[in-house]
Amino acid sequence: MSMTIVATAQLVPARWQMTVSLGSHIVLACFGVAFPAMIWVMHGRGLKGDAVALSLAKRWSKVAAVLFAVGAVSGTILSLEMGLLWPEFMRTFGDVIGLPFALEGIAFFVEAIFIGIYLYGWNRLPGRFHRMLLIPISISGVFGTFCILAVNAWMNAPTGFTLSTNSAGKLVTSNVDPLAAMFNRALWSEFVHMFIGAYVLVGFCVAAVYAAGLLKGRDDHHHRIGFIVPFAFASIAAVIQPFSGHIAGLRLATEQPSKLAAMELATDTEKPAPLTIGGIIIDGKVHYAIKIPDLGSLIARGGTDRPIIGLNDIPADARPNDQLANTVHFSFQAMVGIGTMLALLAVAFWLFRRRKQDWLRSRLFLKIAVVAGPAAIAALEFGWITTEVGRQPWIAYRVMRIDQAVTQSSGVWVSLIVLVIVYAGMGLGSLGVLRSMSRRWRAGESDDLPTPYGPGAPELEEAGAGSSS
Repeated sequence: MSMTIVATAQLVPARWQMTVSLGSHIVLACFGVAFPAMIWVMHGRGLKGDAVALSLAKRWSKVAAVLFAVGAVSGTILSLEMGLLWPEFMRTFGDVIGLPFALEGIAFFVEAIFIGIYLYGWNRLPGRFHRMLLIPISISGVFGTFCILAVNAWMNAPTGFTLSTNSAGKLVTSNVDPLAAMFNRALWSEFVHMFIGAYVLVGFCVAAVYAAGLLKGRDDHHHRIGFIVPFAFASIAAVIQPFSGHIAGLRLATEQPSKLAAMELATDTEKPAPLTIGGIIIDGKVHYAIKIPDLGSLIARGGTDRPIIGLNDIPADARPNDQLANTVHFSFQAMVGIGTMLALLAVAFWLFRRRKQDWLRSRLFLKIAVVAGPAAIAALEFGWITTEVGRQPWIAYRVMRIDQAVTQSSGVWVSLIVLVIVYAGMGLGSLGVLRSMSRRWRAGESDDLPTPYGPGAPELEEAGAGSSS
């Protein structure tokens, strides 16, 4: 009995610690996925004679290096926390999910090596070869994220093992199939949704920086191309994202009905079920909601003749409680609402651009574009809250509960406080470095251009010349 009390006492700070760690690291991981592709495009324009684009590619590569360094620290902390905060989970399933963790470590080192070579290669490598280094950087960044998402997807759809109880009453696994565990049935939909989301976040965030510059009167080629390239990536991703999210959500009705019920705030099973907009559960009843008949079943199940299972028809110890269900519902609707607005913003911009309307001279549009950056981050965070809180009370769905997995050691509140201080320090330090770099660039600090393959030195590129510095 006392062990249960201790474990329960550590549950709240353990969950908050994972929230801080995951919520911080996931943003940095997005830059590892999407930023290299944007640098690739900008670098390519530079090789075609655009000195400003080449300068931006060089600057962005330095920003990417700073973010990678911070992400390396936050990712290491996150991996350590899995064992420190959830020891029973790792003891039981470590051999099941160990493969993607190991592969992610390899991807991390490959990414680090090629980022170093790419940064060092400015003024030293032939242009086209130097640009090609972005390919392994991009692949390793995407693959590393794929591996981590394989673990998270497995937590939503555990497979690849046989579970039993030993003589001491502990859960043990046997007949482990690491490949089946890694390539579980939730993986591809979750990965595609996250992959596209990374481009939404990074594209709008980078574009927001240059929108802010345009607002301050810096209407030049530097800020225009700095806005257009990432905004184009974000626009494509924002339009596609709702469809990938819909596909990812279709599996929930049969595989995670408690999560779907929380997302839809469905307390009772209905066929057809309405779409619930807003609302909150109080004492087991939904209040202050707008309900559109039949639309819930149509969207979530693909037909009005299919029910959505209500929370009341799922055992209380196997579903989110009312407070968590409210959190999931709000997060889901906030994610959908923000994502829809970002998609509409992108469509409107390109539609009116075709009609020769220069929205980059519109202060209203630029202000909205600046807000779109933080909004994209919020949408991603709300999406992860929906995914993780919606799975509660399970750490591995229908296999292990979080109160079974959490550490029984005391002091988690102390580690949480220390973590918040460390992350705040890293965040402020990173922001200070990036702002310092930006100030120096605006003051005219040289980017060491032209490079051996930059505009004005094509004969060196053709000769494959190295550095002259």
